[in-house]
Amino acid sequence: MHKALILSLTGLALTLAAGPVKADDIKIAVVGPMTGPVATIGEQQKRGGEAAAAAINAAGGVMGRNIKIIVEDDACDPKQAVAVANLIVGQQIKFVAGHACSGSSIPASDVYADNNVLMMSPASSNPALTEKGHPTIMRLYGRDDAQGAFIAPWIAQKYKGKTIAVLHDKSAYGKGLATVVKDKLNEAGVKEVDFEGINPGEKDYSAIVTKLKNLGAEVVYYGGYHTEAGLMLRQAADQGYKLNLIMGDSLATAEFWAIAGPAGEGTLFTFPTDPRRSPMAAKALEQFKAQNYEPEGFTLFSYGVVQAIAEGIKRAGSDDPLKVAQALENGQPVETVLGPIKFDAKGDIQDPRYDINLWSAGKYAPIAQ
Repeated sequence: MHKALILSLTGLALTLAAGPVKADDIKIAVVGPMTGPVATIGEQQKRGGEAAAAAINAAGGVMGRNIKIIVEDDACDPKQAVAVANLIVGQQIKFVAGHACSGSSIPASDVYADNNVLMMSPASSNPALTEKGHPTIMRLYGRDDAQGAFIAPWIAQKYKGKTIAVLHDKSAYGKGLATVVKDKLNEAGVKEVDFEGINPGEKDYSAIVTKLKNLGAEVVYYGGYHTEAGLMLRQAADQGYKLNLIMGDSLATAEFWAIAGPAGEGTLFTFPTDPRRSPMAAKALEQFKAQNYEPEGFTLFSYGVVQAIAEGIKRAGSDDPLKVAQALENGQPVETVLGPIKFDAKGDIQDPRYDINLWSAGKYAPIAQ
């Protein structure tokens, strides 16, 4: 079957599964990796978006209209992301809560911008997404340059005199973040012994593990996703090599430990200050508790995106995406489950805050800095 037809049928099936759409509903497409290696992130997006819509609708909706969530799958694949973006435009959906992977968000954003669709990502961190200057492209998430600038000085101080290597998975997200960390480490006087990309999706990383071991790498920063990280840690343990791994925000999923097991003990990663600790998240946490679902990772960020879009429609008094974006990008705080969020003129959030988290015994928690 032709790939485009498969995508169309998949989108139709997900739309029908979500229930009938009324003519006056405000449709928001939640788009992310519902399938593929990082499908846990897509599940987090879906759960967050649907819960936010349910809460908003229970409170009377947006100017008397209900929000209807339409779920679409980009599999964290750039080509599929563009195909899905065109599908959404064809369905005349005006708002997108997604995409997650920067490699998907960046090419899809051009489609949305050309067709006056407001896209707000709950997870994409590559600066290029908003640096293009598209007026309807936003993100409710910090950028890699902020995250990298936060962690690199800490690594330079904490591991002063240690041998450090930097790896990435060649993706817009992973390579972008790793490059920022490398550059900031260099500015701090730290020169890495290795900077290279690995091929994501492989099952055997023993060659790169052996290389790191032979280089005497005591600390490794990896820009990429939890799937490859977990495998590298296990394969390092098999060689009797303790791989002290530090990563970015993709590691905020229980699936990491399911892959790495005890080899993941002590792994560090940065993540925005956990929104589950925000007083503004209390009601949302009760929603998820009733579903027996733990809203880890990007769940509450997706929830917040739907809240922000709804608030923008109210402020604009219109569902015109450009007017909604303008109503949000004026620096005035928007109340979300994450707390009050302010957007700048580029569509980025102002003053992102990060924690350094430690994986131990199958769970992660912030460490004292």
